Amino acid sequence: MGFQKSFLDAIQSELPSLGDKKTAYGAQAYMKDISQFLGVKTPQRRALVKAIAKELPEPTSDELGKTARALWQLDRREYQYAGYDLIAIFQDCADKNFLKDHVEYLITHKSWWDTVDSLGSAAVSPLTIRFPSLSLMNKWNKSENMWLNRAAIQHQRGRKYDTDVELLLRYCDDHSHDDRFFIAKAIGWALRDLAHFDRPAVSKFLKEHPDLDRVAVREALKHA
Repeated sequence: MGFQKSFLDAIQSELPSLGDKKTAYGAQAYMKDISQFLGVKTPQRRALVKAIAKELPEPTSDELGKTARALWQLDRREYQYAGYDLIAIFQDCADKNFLKDHVEYLITHKSWWDTVDSLGSAAVSPLTIRFPSLSLMNKWNKSENMWLNRAAIQHQRGRKYDTDVELLLRYCDDHSHDDRFFIAKAIGWALRDLAHFDRPAVSKFLKEHPDLDRVAVREALKHA
Protein backbone atom coordinates (compact mmCIF):
# COMPACT_ATOMS: atom_id res chain seq x y z
CA MET A 1 0.00 0.00 0.00
CA GLY A 2 1.43 3.39 -0.99
CA PHE A 3 2.07 6.36 1.28
CA GLN A 4 -0.92 8.35 0.09
CA LYS A 5 -3.48 5.57 0.50
CA SER A 6 -2.03 4.50 3.85
CA PHE A 7 -2.21 7.99 5.30
CA LEU A 8 -5.64 8.78 3.87
CA ASP A 9 -7.14 5.50 5.10
CA ALA A 10 -5.77 6.04 8.60
CA ILE A 11 -6.69 9.71 8.96
CA GLN A 12 -10.23 9.23 7.65
CA SER A 13 -10.71 6.25 9.94
CA GLU A 14 -9.48 7.92 13.12
CA LEU A 15 -9.94 11.70 12.88
CA PRO A 16 -13.78 11.86 12.90
CA SER A 17 -13.99 10.02 16.23
CA LEU A 18 -12.03 12.86 17.87
CA GLY A 19 -14.61 15.42 16.82
CA ASP A 20 -17.05 17.28 19.02
CA LYS A 21 -20.20 18.92 17.65
CA LYS A 22 -20.04 21.99 19.89
CA THR A 23 -16.41 22.57 18.92
CA ALA A 24 -17.32 22.07 15.25
CA TYR A 25 -20.10 24.68 15.37
CA GLY A 26 -17.83 27.14 17.14
CA ALA A 27 -15.01 26.66 14.64
CA GLN A 28 -17.35 27.03 11.69
CA ALA A 29 -18.75 30.29 13.07
CA TYR A 30 -15.27 31.65 13.86
CA MET A 31 -14.09 30.82 10.34
CA LYS A 32 -17.06 32.63 8.74
CA ASP A 33 -18.68 29.43 7.44
CA ILE A 34 -15.93 28.79 4.91
CA SER A 35 -16.18 25.06 5.60
CA GLN A 36 -17.77 22.46 7.79
CA PHE A 37 -15.66 21.11 10.65
CA LEU A 38 -15.33 17.84 12.49
CA GLY A 39 -14.67 19.69 15.73
CA VAL A 40 -11.21 18.25 16.43
CA LYS A 41 -8.94 20.48 18.49
CA THR A 42 -5.45 21.29 17.24
CA PRO A 43 -3.39 19.29 19.80
CA GLN A 44 -5.45 16.16 19.18
CA ARG A 45 -5.22 16.51 15.42
CA ARG A 46 -1.49 17.09 15.44
CA ALA A 47 -0.91 14.16 17.77
CA LEU A 48 -2.89 11.87 15.47
CA VAL A 49 -1.11 13.05 12.30
CA LYS A 50 2.24 12.56 14.03
CA ALA A 51 1.30 9.06 15.21
CA ILE A 52 0.14 7.98 11.75
CA ALA A 53 3.19 9.51 10.07
CA LYS A 54 5.49 7.70 12.49
CA GLU A 55 4.24 4.36 11.19
CA LEU A 56 4.89 5.23 7.54
CA PRO A 57 8.10 5.32 5.51
CA GLU A 58 9.33 8.73 4.43
CA PRO A 59 7.46 9.87 1.31
CA THR A 60 9.02 11.20 -1.82
CA SER A 61 8.44 14.89 -2.47
CA ASP A 62 5.75 14.03 -5.00
CA GLU A 63 4.03 11.55 -2.66
CA LEU A 64 3.93 14.20 0.05
CA GLY A 65 2.47 16.79 -2.29
CA LYS A 66 -0.11 14.44 -3.78
CA THR A 67 -1.21 13.33 -0.32
CA ALA A 68 -1.70 16.94 0.75
CA ARG A 69 -3.66 17.60 -2.45
CA ALA A 70 -5.88 14.59 -1.71
CA LEU A 71 -6.55 15.90 1.79
CA TRP A 72 -7.57 19.21 0.22
CA GLN A 73 -10.36 17.37 -1.60
CA LEU A 74 -12.03 16.20 1.61
CA ASP A 75 -14.97 18.21 2.91
CA ARG A 76 -14.08 18.88 6.55
CA ARG A 77 -11.55 21.63 7.28
CA GLU A 78 -9.46 19.52 9.65
CA TYR A 79 -8.34 17.42 6.69
CA GLN A 80 -6.71 20.48 5.15
CA TYR A 81 -5.11 21.19 8.52
CA ALA A 82 -3.82 17.61 8.57
CA GLY A 83 -2.33 18.30 5.14
CA TYR A 84 -0.10 21.10 6.35
CA ASP A 85 0.67 19.17 9.55
CA LEU A 86 1.95 16.36 7.35
CA ILE A 87 4.05 18.72 5.25
CA ALA A 88 5.59 20.15 8.42
CA ILE A 89 6.54 16.66 9.63
CA PHE A 90 8.08 15.61 6.32
CA GLN A 91 9.38 19.02 5.33
CA ASP A 92 12.87 17.64 4.68
CA CYS A 93 11.43 15.31 2.02
CA ALA A 94 10.23 18.23 -0.12
CA ASP A 95 12.39 19.02 -3.13
CA LYS A 96 13.15 22.28 -4.92
CA ASN A 97 9.98 22.03 -7.02
CA PHE A 98 7.61 21.35 -4.13
CA LEU A 99 6.41 24.92 -3.79
CA LYS A 100 5.73 25.31 -7.49
CA ASP A 101 4.33 21.82 -8.05
CA HIS A 102 2.16 21.48 -4.95
CA VAL A 103 2.06 24.37 -2.49
CA GLU A 104 0.91 26.86 -5.11
CA TYR A 105 -2.08 24.61 -5.75
CA LEU A 106 -2.83 24.30 -2.03
CA ILE A 107 -2.64 28.06 -1.49
CA THR A 108 -5.04 28.76 -4.36
CA HIS A 109 -7.67 26.14 -3.49
CA LYS A 110 -10.06 26.28 -0.53
CA SER A 111 -8.19 29.47 0.31
CA TRP A 112 -8.53 31.31 3.57
CA TRP A 113 -6.04 32.80 6.02
CA ASP A 114 -5.89 29.67 8.15
CA THR A 115 -4.47 27.36 5.49
CA VAL A 116 -2.49 30.01 3.62
CA ASP A 117 -0.61 31.21 6.69
CA SER A 118 -0.05 27.70 8.01
CA LEU A 119 1.35 26.62 4.64
CA GLY A 120 3.63 29.63 4.96
CA SER A 121 5.03 28.26 8.21
CA ALA A 122 5.10 24.60 7.17
CA ALA A 123 6.42 24.99 3.64
CA VAL A 124 6.91 28.44 2.09
CA SER A 125 9.22 29.99 4.65
CA PRO A 126 11.49 26.98 5.29
CA LEU A 127 11.68 25.86 1.67
CA THR A 128 12.55 29.32 0.34
CA ILE A 129 15.50 29.20 2.72
CA ARG A 130 16.64 25.76 1.55
CA PHE A 131 15.96 26.44 -2.11
CA PRO A 132 16.36 30.06 -3.27
CA SER A 133 13.03 30.81 -4.94
CA LEU A 134 13.17 34.45 -5.92
CA SER A 135 11.58 33.96 -9.32
CA LEU A 136 8.66 32.02 -7.81
CA MET A 137 8.13 34.57 -5.03
CA ASN A 138 8.22 37.35 -7.63
CA LYS A 139 5.60 35.47 -9.62
CA TRP A 140 3.39 35.03 -6.56
CA ASN A 141 3.83 38.68 -5.63
CA LYS A 142 2.64 39.78 -9.08
CA SER A 143 -0.13 37.19 -9.29
CA GLU A 144 -3.78 38.18 -9.60
CA ASN A 145 -4.45 35.73 -6.76
CA MET A 146 -4.60 37.58 -3.44
CA TRP A 147 -3.51 34.55 -1.42
CA LEU A 148 -0.33 34.10 -3.43
CA ASN A 149 0.37 37.80 -2.87
CA ARG A 150 -0.11 37.31 0.87
CA ALA A 151 2.19 34.28 0.92
CA ALA A 152 4.92 36.16 -0.95
CA ILE A 153 4.70 39.25 1.28
CA GLN A 154 4.98 37.11 4.40
CA HIS A 155 7.46 34.49 3.22
CA GLN A 156 10.41 35.97 5.16
CA ARG A 157 8.68 36.39 8.51
CA GLY A 158 10.81 35.29 11.44
CA ARG A 159 14.16 35.52 9.66
CA LYS A 160 15.31 38.56 11.62
CA TYR A 161 18.78 39.62 10.47
CA ASP A 162 18.69 37.15 7.57
CA THR A 163 15.76 39.04 6.04
CA ASP A 164 16.24 40.49 2.58
CA VAL A 165 14.94 43.90 3.63
CA GLU A 166 14.98 45.39 0.14
CA LEU A 167 12.86 42.52 -1.18
CA LEU A 168 10.41 42.69 1.72
CA LEU A 169 9.90 46.43 1.28
CA ARG A 170 9.52 46.06 -2.47
CA TYR A 171 6.73 43.55 -2.04
CA CYS A 172 5.04 45.79 0.52
CA ASP A 173 5.39 48.75 -1.83
CA ASP A 174 3.90 46.77 -4.72
CA HIS A 175 0.70 46.29 -2.70
CA SER A 176 0.72 49.51 -0.70
CA HIS A 177 -2.41 50.83 -2.48
CA ASP A 178 -4.33 47.59 -1.95
CA ASP A 179 -6.90 48.09 0.81
CA ARG A 180 -8.09 44.49 0.96
CA PHE A 181 -7.95 43.36 4.56
CA PHE A 182 -5.84 40.23 4.06
CA ILE A 183 -3.23 42.08 2.02
CA ALA A 184 -3.08 45.04 4.41
CA LYS A 185 -2.73 42.63 7.31
CA ALA A 186 0.12 40.78 5.58
CA ILE A 187 1.96 44.06 4.95
CA GLY A 188 1.49 45.10 8.55
CA TRP A 189 2.79 41.80 9.91
CA ALA A 190 5.80 41.85 7.61
CA LEU A 191 6.66 45.40 8.67
CA ARG A 192 6.13 44.56 12.33
CA ASP A 193 8.63 41.69 12.04
CA LEU A 194 11.07 44.04 10.35
CA ALA A 195 10.63 46.68 13.05
CA HIS A 196 12.08 44.32 15.66
CA PHE A 197 15.53 44.72 14.12
CA ASP A 198 15.29 47.64 11.68
CA ARG A 199 12.80 50.18 12.98
CA PRO A 200 14.25 53.04 10.90
CA ALA A 201 13.44 51.14 7.69
CA VAL A 202 9.84 50.70 8.82
CA SER A 203 9.51 54.32 9.88
CA LYS A 204 10.87 55.45 6.51
CA PHE A 205 8.46 53.15 4.65
CA LEU A 206 5.46 54.45 6.59
CA LYS A 207 6.51 58.06 6.00
CA GLU A 208 6.83 57.41 2.27
CA HIS A 209 3.42 55.69 2.15
CA PRO A 210 1.04 58.07 3.96
CA ASP A 211 -1.98 56.44 2.33
CA LEU A 212 -1.13 52.92 3.50
CA ASP A 213 -4.22 51.16 4.80
CA ARG A 214 -4.75 51.79 8.51
CA VAL A 215 -4.83 48.03 9.19
CA ALA A 216 -1.27 47.73 7.87
CA VAL A 217 -0.12 50.79 9.81
CA ARG A 218 -1.69 49.56 13.03
CA GLU A 219 -0.01 46.18 12.75
CA ALA A 220 3.34 47.70 11.79
CA LEU A 221 3.30 49.92 14.88
CA LYS A 222 1.81 47.40 17.29
CA HIS A 223 5.02 47.03 19.32
CA ALA A 224 6.43 50.49 18.68
